[in-house]
Amino acid sequence: MTATVLVAAKTATLVFGGVLTLFSYRAFRRTGSPALRALTAGIGLLVVGATLGGLLHQVVGLSLAVSVSVQSVFTAAGFAVMTYSLYVKVPAPTSRTGPGSSTGD
Repeated sequence: MTATVLVAAKTATLVFGGVLTLFSYRAFRRTGSPALRALTAGIGLLVVGATLGGLLHQVVGLSLAVSVSVQSVFTAAGFAVMTYSLYVKVPAPTSRTGPGSSTGD
């Protein structure tokens, strides 16, 4: 029963985390924002860590302590990168209103 719950939770993490990573990557590609690039990397690290932790325990057969330790390292790195994404300097948008610019009127 416990293994079934673990596999279901890891599968949900992989699916929803993968979708979230995809959406943030698309937003990065659309905007070119360094903050969104870092956010994408951070979410990706969380997803990889959760998936890898589950695989190491269920498939490879490593102890739960080792698997959770690997997952924790990825989780810490993912949160560190996502925290960094909040501090990335985004260049100010250039103003298109002013002398000599067209406003479309």
